[in-house]
Amino acid sequence: MRTSNHLIGFLNFLTFLLSIPILGGGIWLSSRANTTDCMKFLQWPLIIIGASVMVVSLAGFAGACYRNTFLMYLYLWAMFFIIAALVGFVIFAYSVTEKGSGRAVMNRDYMEYSLQDYSGWLAERVASQRYWNKIASCIRQSGVCRKIGRNGAGMTESAQQFYLRKLTPIESGCCKPPTSCGYTYINETFWMSEGGLTGNDPDCMRWNNDQEQLCYSCDSCKAGVLASLKTSWSKVSVINIIILIILVLLYVAACAAFRHNRQLDTDEAYGETRMEKARPSWLF
Repeated sequence: MRTSNHLIGFLNFLTFLLSIPILGGGIWLSSRANTTDCMKFLQWPLIIIGASVMVVSLAGFAGACYRNTFLMYLYLWAMFFIIAALVGFVIFAYSVTEKGSGRAVMNRDYMEYSLQDYSGWLAERVASQRYWNKIASCIRQSGVCRKIGRNGAGMTESAQQFYLRKLTPIESGCCKPPTSCGYTYINETFWMSEGGLTGNDPDCMRWNNDQEQLCYSCDSCKAGVLASLKTSWSKVSVINIIILIILVLLYVAACAAFRHNRQLDTDEAYGETRMEKARPSWLF
């Protein structure tokens, strides 16, 4: 029995350690510039799950150390629901970020992003005016487009140099007009339609050289946010799947150890009962 309790305590300690990367993943999502910090509803499920695993693990650890049956029952049932919630979160994260990717453009190293390539709950939420006004304001205040410039000592980056840059989805979608529009490059965030516009994309008319407007109202900017979210969530989902597998294995082991403890308690109680019955009456 002592060995089983030590095993349960050790498994709970491992579970507690696993809660750290889950919680860290949610915090990392919340600190991502220009994306999830502008959509704070996305990382909260992960933070809540991570914190719940941490608290429940401590309860299970205490239950194993003090042989508290109530705490052990609480740990096992709570961990079951937490694992189910984590499974649901992984499936949800995959389903809302499954569709959409950047489009390669000839003679450009950066990708172009179109809102038409994305669909589903997340795309609808980002594209809705209610949420987009807040997201666009957040991106504008972050200064991501201001930081895209490489001007220094009076020198301006040439068009060819700019075309060879690896822009992030946010930089490509929000800080410059779509390539199909035919704008002429002046600098990183200033483009002119000297030869006339060639594209039919509605974003061509939404582009504005005003540094407070740029392409923040463009569909390409919304697509850039979705692409950035997809990249962030994909990284976190891989970690979550690995942690989920380990959690399930630890949970199964903890259930087996707890069942062994209960069997030992039952056998001990049964043995004491038999001894009581076998004890001579003159001993009472």
